Amino acid sequence: MAATLLAVLVAAILLAAVSRRLDISAPLALVVAGLVASTIPGLDEVELDPELVLFVLLPPLLWSAGLESSYVTMRRHVRPIGSLAVGLPLITTLAVGFVAYHVVPDFTLAAALVLGAIVAPPDAVSATAVGRRLGLPRRIMTLLGGESLLNDATALTAYRVALAAAIGASAGWVSGLGTFVLAAAGGVIVGALAGTAITFVRSRLDDPLVESAIGLVAPFVIYLLAEEAHASGVLAVVVAALMLGQRSTHAGYATRLQDDAVWKALQLILESFAFLLIGLQLPGVVGQLSGLSAVAMTVSSVAVLTTVIAVRMAWVYATTSLRRPRPAAGEVFVVAWAGMRGVVSLAAAFGVPLTTLSGAPFPGRPQLVFLTFVVVVGTLLLHGLTLPWVIRRFGIRGDDAQRDALAHAAAQDKAARAAAARLDELLEEHRTEGTGVRPAAVTDDAAEVLRRWNTARRNSAWERLGRSEDEIGESPASAFRRLRLEMLAAERDTFIAECDAGNIDDEVLREVLRGLDLEEATLNRR
Repeated sequence: MAATLLAVLVAAILLAAVSRRLDISAPLALVVAGLVASTIPGLDEVELDPELVLFVLLPPLLWSAGLESSYVTMRRHVRPIGSLAVGLPLITTLAVGFVAYHVVPDFTLAAALVLGAIVAPPDAVSATAVGRRLGLPRRIMTLLGGESLLNDATALTAYRVALAAAIGASAGWVSGLGTFVLAAAGGVIVGALAGTAITFVRSRLDDPLVESAIGLVAPFVIYLLAEEAHASGVLAVVVAALMLGQRSTHAGYATRLQDDAVWKALQLILESFAFLLIGLQLPGVVGQLSGLSAVAMTVSSVAVLTTVIAVRMAWVYATTSLRRPRPAAGEVFVVAWAGMRGVVSLAAAFGVPLTTLSGAPFPGRPQLVFLTFVVVVGTLLLHGLTLPWVIRRFGIRGDDAQRDALAHAAAQDKAARAAAARLDELLEEHRTEGTGVRPAAVTDDAAEVLRRWNTARRNSAWERLGRSEDEIGESPASAFRRLRLEMLAAERDTFIAECDAGNIDDEVLREVLRGLDLEEATLNRR
């Protein structure tokens, strides 16, 4: 089995590379490839291990998404994100449970609610992976990303409560509600404590390799600690990741560059593996249905899939109608339509025990697993294939690039002025007796070159908007290294202040800091 999983991992990466090369949706291509490959002898026995997904795949994917998310932006949209991440999964759990209870004869009410909780959360990977490729506006990606980060916590906690009732381990729904609240609160507390501890430790290290290593193991440790404490591991990982992402601007340049490269590569590997693994589950899921009516399963599949889609549409439109100002109709429809489920739902379904505590078979488990598979694959293919057409149909075009360019240019102007002021301060200190030693190589002429070079940097952002400037000469030589590093520090501080003031977005800040970090790395290498 280990060799088979390794082969699946390698195949997933190769297929993802081909998809990126051909500019097609890698998630959809991998799911379809998995469905086709599941007919190949040997691959039809690849079973999805719930612990592999929940303890190995999910924590780093949530961590990576949390690091890239903007806490400030999410806080600005806290109400719609909360509605999608908390209210919608609970409503979906109840609605799907009600429908499944009436269309699947073997289901008890508790078993039907288990299915509802399983299919309630759109996948943390699917929405952002497809949305990035389609170039959705940042405000939509913020909603979908924030929802996908937090809704797993809501749904998996509801799943835990419903499953306890279904197998006879719960004293009642009131006790289940208490479990839900404690799990959510516990997840936030564990995540906040872990985030604070990791920030404290990493801030006192001066070893980028060790700092990145701590970041790599952190999501697994945090998730395990939270689950052992009967808290929400998902919430704990997300809270800690948001804290670390917010504090990343205070880390060293080498740590940021290394973290960015490592997590992008790891994210590609895990996402590709997860999507291919979904398609490979077809034989095992269908094999459990022996003896069941094909007509009954078809009716049940249509009913559950339709309910999942309809509830999301109705909830999004109902809650959006209460917002002022109301978003554009096309944006509302895109958010409502982007409800793709993923590997977490399948993992939860496969994690349902075969028997209850009394020893009786779990009611309707084969149907539960099959219906989950139908919802996951159905939403991935239906929404994933039609979203590009929907976006073109409503004419949704992100204006983020132009707005970011203007904000970047304004911030760059302030940063360049701060860098110039810092250069003047350093030169004045060197001229004043008893305040530092001025290197012989740094002459007034050299300082003038730095000033002209800094002016060109200040105007470069405006040039990208069509404002031409004269060429100003070469970059400073190594003799200017100390002064240039001080100027870079002044620029970095200014950009961070502009982001804290809300003048530029976190995404723009990360892009700018990457450029400054690369320049600092070059200077230090010299």
